[in-house]
Amino acid sequence: MTTALELAPEPRSVGTARAWVVGALTTLGRADLTDSARLGVSELVTNALLHAAPPILVRLGGTPVHPRVEVHDGSHAPPDVRDMSDDDRLLATVGRGLGIVAMYSTTWGAEVSPRGKIVWFEPASEEHVPDDHVARGVYDLGGVVDELLGKAGEPQERVRIRLLGMPVRVFAHYRLWYEELRRELRLLSLNHATDYPVARKLSELTLQVEQDRRQARGVERLDAAITSDDDRADLVYDVPASAPATMGRLREVLDEADAFCREQRLLTPPPTPQLLAMRNWYLGEFVRQGAGEEPLPWTGGYAVEDAPVETQA
Repeated sequence: MTTALELAPEPRSVGTARAWVVGALTTLGRADLTDSARLGVSELVTNALLHAAPPILVRLGGTPVHPRVEVHDGSHAPPDVRDMSDDDRLLATVGRGLGIVAMYSTTWGAEVSPRGKIVWFEPASEEHVPDDHVARGVYDLGGVVDELLGKAGEPQERVRIRLLGMPVRVFAHYRLWYEELRRELRLLSLNHATDYPVARKLSELTLQVEQDRRQARGVERLDAAITSDDDRADLVYDVPASAPATMGRLREVLDEADAFCREQRLLTPPPTPQLLAMRNWYLGEFVRQGAGEEPLPWTGGYAVEDAPVETQA
């Protein structure tokens, strides 16, 4: 099952998005949500076409029990949330804002990231008035981490980590996968924490991971290598002394998340074998070198490998 579709920046993409979402939910066995999803995604795609920037992507996330419709775009401006009267809802045809999405969802929200923003909603099986749903507002991970760092101050101790032969392109793909999983599990933890305990674990750990990353020295070399489309790089990081333990814990929680994905409860696919090997090496080097061991270079390939046919979504 394909869980995402990129849309052309043209008016007929609204109809394309409606048809795709209806088909995806029907394939998932959730035809009971198609009416609400169709109306909600029409509004979000219309708003993205009118006010945002490409690329525009519609995606189905969550799980079969709690599916979520998302619209991604390239704008960093948060969505405009405004109140609507009953007459407004009856007369408006386009650009009605999140008020119309709220009528057909049990919960909605948005997230701003370096790549743009995502507006999401969980479609309801019957129409809801706005007071019946939960509005989650706009989440900005960078802003949350800024606030935490402002309270924490500079780390007193640092550890040097050397990453030899870092597979730059493979890591870039891994980072996209990780960011998608991190966001996916944050939303599950936010809306259905008791149903998905691994989601809560990763969401809590993410804040420490991001704090350690932002306080590390030398990470700009990897970003430069990704921008230059290099295939490999030798990196030297000076990281907070807490980072090796954080990365070890992250490896454990991600192993749990992999099992969660493979049980087909999560619509985000699990990592490919190559990404899994790179992840284990990368996180393992923090743990090993934090314990005083010498660095081990990456021994895998440098070209990004596709997922085996049997593991593709």
